[in-house]
This record gives sequence, structure tokens and C-alpha cells, in this order.
Amino acid sequence: MRLCRQIFADQGGASVIELALVAPIFASMLIGMVDLSRAYSAKLQLEQAAQRSIEKVQQYQTSSNTFSTLSTEASSAATAAGFTSPVVTVDFWLECDGTRQTDYNTHCSTGQTYGRWVTVDIAATYSPMFASRHWPGANADGTFTLHGKAGLRTQ
Repeated sequence: MRLCRQIFADQGGASVIELALVAPIFASMLIGMVDLSRAYSAKLQLEQAAQRSIEKVQQYQTSSNTFSTLSTEASSAATAAGFTSPVVTVDFWLECDGTRQTDYNTHCSTGQTYGRWVTVDIAATYSPMFASRHWPGANADGTFTLHGKAGLRTQ
């Protein structure tokens, strides 16, 4: 009887049992933080690739060739950053007094404030360590679509 009371009174292994209960929770939190930081890093890489392609506009006079160069440069920069099959969207427009015009190559009426703009949007997929389609914002295969966007007023 005395031996049974001693065994039940002994608390030597309580901390090991508590650690065994809490360790999976801490591990999943750590993996989640690592996944979030990897996703943020991937988004920054996409934004830097978009910004590098926008810098091409500063090197050339704006023409229709510049926009195909932008698309090619953005795609190659995103591929070099490790993204497979990035989708690049180049948008350019003319604003007259803050109103977007349908044709980039037209001119605003005399006295109107004008500006020509160009934006590059690079979309690529990010695969988390524990992909699940049940995460908020996830695609059907458990990946996420990240966007890197940069813009510039050219004139």
C-alpha cells in the first residue's frame, strides 16, 4: 500500500507529459510562422521583379515595343527568382484631368492635366509546406496566388 501511495505522489515525470502535450502545438505554430515568412519573401521577390521590369521604361522612350519588353523582362525576372510559369499583365493608359482614356497614344485637350502611366502585375503560385484547400484564400490544389505589382508615371 505504501508503494502505491509513493508512486501516485511522485511528480517526477509530469513535466515530460506536459511537454508531450504542448510540443505538437508549438511545432505547428513554428511551421506556420515559417510558412508565412516564406510567402512574404516570395511576394517581395515578385514585387522586385516587377520593379526591375518597370525600370526598363526609364531607359527607353515609351513606345509599343517598350510594353512587349516589359512583359518579357518581368517574366524572365520572375522565372529567375524561382517561380514557374508566372503570368505577367502590363497595363498602360493616359489620364486627362484624372480621367482614364481609352487610347494611350491620344493627346489631351489643351489646358488639361495629363499623365501617362504603366503598371506591371506578376502573378505566380506559392506552395506552402502544408498545402490545404481549406485555408482561407487557397486555390483548389492548396496553393496560393501571389501578386507583385509596380507602377510608374512615364510622362
